Amino acid sequence: MDFEQLKTFQFVSRLKSFSRAADNLGVTQPAISAQIRSLENEVGARLFDREGGKVTFTAAGRLFEPFAEHCLQCHSHILAGISELYHSPRGEISVSTSEAISLYVLPSVFAQFKKLYSRVHLSIVRSERSRTLESVFSREVDFGIVSMPVKDSRLLIHSIHKDEVVLVTALTHPLAERDTVKLDEILQYPLLMMKHGRQRERINHFFQSRDVQPRIAMELESSELQKRLIGAGIGIGFLPHTNVCADEAAGLLKTMRVEGMRIQRELALVFRKDKMLTRAAHTFLEVATNGVRSVPPVTKMKSRFA
Repeated sequence: MDFEQLKTFQFVSRLKSFSRAADNLGVTQPAISAQIRSLENEVGARLFDREGGKVTFTAAGRLFEPFAEHCLQCHSHILAGISELYHSPRGEISVSTSEAISLYVLPSVFAQFKKLYSRVHLSIVRSERSRTLESVFSREVDFGIVSMPVKDSRLLIHSIHKDEVVLVTALTHPLAERDTVKLDEILQYPLLMMKHGRQRERINHFFQSRDVQPRIAMELESSELQKRLIGAGIGIGFLPHTNVCADEAAGLLKTMRVEGMRIQRELALVFRKDKMLTRAAHTFLEVATNGVRSVPPVTKMKSRFA
């Protein structure tokens, strides 16, 4: 039994005619008769009486009719649901990224998306960079958001956010009165550093290129913990400006530049090239990449928070 047979049964029952059913379906009358015979063989009973030029239900046909109607309605709902999944935003989207990105970058993207598409469920899977990329490759998540550069021919890569890595101190720190500091001055104070990541690699490269050795007091796994320890006066450290904008505005932390140091952070949304995106995923991609968000340079932020 298939949906074509049920559709044929429906047309014959409604039109009370094999010939008119054939005309409406664009097939021959023998084809209609063959489908009804096949259906009757499968059901094990005659469904129509064809006497005196009239087509009427048998008792079995009358019993069968509401079930056939229900099956066709279910078929229609299934097709409509799948069509809506790919053409009207709904369903679920999962994004893997780091703790800091989920706290300071994604909320604005998610808020904008949910205003437009409230029926789509969004979920964040917090993972470090390598695990995020693994999750994208294994199809565990729809998208990953990681720091650039990303080089892999299996991925599509879209830049979504840029900002600058800055030196951060507590307000009570001796350097807090400054907007720019020299490298030699940093070397006098203990540094709190992230243990891993592209940001740590770039900071290491900066020090190595100048043949200096900073005083690393602690190596941390969490940038949020790093920020809190800096605020407690335990040391100074480097963080993306996005991560500390609100704290600077609230008068909790101070940011500054280091002479000769310019470390830009660029974040990208990545997904598999062979991934078939649902309509919800397409619209999320459009919102997330609708103009790369950039945080103004530190020198331009001072007037806002003065």
